[in-house]
Amino acid sequence: MRAELDSASWAAVLAPRLAQFAAVARHEHVTRAARELGVPQSTLSRAMVRLELDLGVTLFARQGRTVSLTPAGHGFLASVERALGEVERSAESVRADADPQSGRVAFGFLHTLGPETVPALLRAFRADHPRIRFQLVQNYGEAMLAGLRAGELDLCLTSPVPDAPDLVVRRLDEQRLRLVVPADHRLASRRRVRLAEASGELFVSLEAGYGLRRITDALCAEAGFTPRVGFEGEEAETLRGLVAAGLGVALLPPPLVPRPGVVELTVTAPRAVREIGVAWLGGHADTAPVAAFKKFLLGRRGQLLPD
Repeated sequence: MRAELDSASWAAVLAPRLAQFAAVARHEHVTRAARELGVPQSTLSRAMVRLELDLGVTLFARQGRTVSLTPAGHGFLASVERALGEVERSAESVRADADPQSGRVAFGFLHTLGPETVPALLRAFRADHPRIRFQLVQNYGEAMLAGLRAGELDLCLTSPVPDAPDLVVRRLDEQRLRLVVPADHRLASRRRVRLAEASGELFVSLEAGYGLRRITDALCAEAGFTPRVGFEGEEAETLRGLVAAGLGVALLPPPLVPRPGVVELTVTAPRAVREIGVAWLGGHADTAPVAAFKKFLLGRRGQLLPD
């Protein structure tokens, strides 16, 4: 048959017949196989003839309704059984992930939410859903949105809150950002500062593409300057360490525990906050575990972050 068919076309032609072929091979009898499959014997006989014609290979040696596999049929059966086994395992995995009591949620979140916020959320959620499983993914915002679109994540917590037509987004909370300066810095004796007062400073910041970097650039622009970035990193506490080493200043969310060597100043102008939101891909039905966790997150509006 049609040697010019590509692999996708072959799959479309062969897939409906693989279970039929395996049943006939297992029973070595068309009538018994038809009875197991719940199809007319004549339909199954025609399907096997069509399969051989499509492949251009004789799979069965026939004696009435009794059949036996040819050498080619034996070789084909081994591959068919592996393929059917993989389909069955995949189906069981999908069903298990959707189970209301013990299914799985693929959940992404920012690195800065990992040490405290996410563990507290999961602990509270699992008080009522103790068997639901989580696949946790820490990443920066754009990578998580790509994960949503690729079907790798069900939900993610991100900032800034994205504005994209294919995503559904709900704002959950906001977090004040602080200007972090070295302990011996000229501003270290202050409790509050306008961001414009740091316009001449060297900044340490997350790499371009990270949400907190975009927020930093936008706040500095609102304050009337473009920050000079001397060091870029991938994690907020590393930046705090760079500040403690006297290598610059940074706009950062509050630390989990106070960091020696730095002073954290309240920014009075502009209003320095980052919004935290939950996002998911629109137009897709949720499994029961995802729906339950989504409802839980939406019920935490204004209570997501620690005081």
